[in-house]
Amino acid sequence: METGSLVSNREDISSLFPENTPGPKYKDLSSQFSSVRQVRGDGNCFYRALFFAHLESVLHNARALQRFKEKIIQTCEEFSSAGFDESSFKHHLDTVIHVVEQCQADEQEDRLLRLINDQVTSDGVVQFLRLLTSAHLQNNADFFCNFVEAPNLQVYCQQEVEAMAMECDHVDILALSQALGICIHIVSMDGDEQQLAHHIIPEGAEPSLHLLYQMSHYNILYPRPQH
Repeated sequence: METGSLVSNREDISSLFPENTPGPKYKDLSSQFSSVRQVRGDGNCFYRALFFAHLESVLHNARALQRFKEKIIQTCEEFSSAGFDESSFKHHLDTVIHVVEQCQADEQEDRLLRLINDQVTSDGVVQFLRLLTSAHLQNNADFFCNFVEAPNLQVYCQQEVEAMAMECDHVDILALSQALGICIHIVSMDGDEQQLAHHIIPEGAEPSLHLLYQMSHYNILYPRPQH
């Protein structure tokens, strides 16, 4: 991965392989995916990876880009239902809309890559996604409180979700995928099994993006074309 970058250029999948003989999981990974973008491991990797991968997946589809922009604007309702003051999220919301509008104006991967590698812009996007995850968790507390260990959901959200650089949990991924209406395919390298584990969130939907989970870290995967 290039030093200094938050999200790398696309690299061959073998760039993830260990120096010594790659095990069956790597061979499995290589048979299904051709390339990867590495995301900086700063505790914000899931949010950054999700946003980049989703925007990249709709970059050349003007209607899907517009729908995503409308979805972002509608999140104001989610924030007000959860009792967020506009001053806490409006600036970050504007940052996200700015990125989407830049992509609408110039449907090029390198424009998106430049925006997401600008630390201030990128962190604004991450902060927005964290606040949105928190708002969605709190608005659906009856459901989500069953999955959270903390004394209560609000404490969990403030300490674990809204704070930058905190690694995300399965419950956060589910909440954000629901809030944005995005289906995610997570390929996990963890565990002792010989095979990769596959998680589709929400279950049964058609994923628009693919993330690799390995040692508490997320990178973006690109499937090999289906022949």
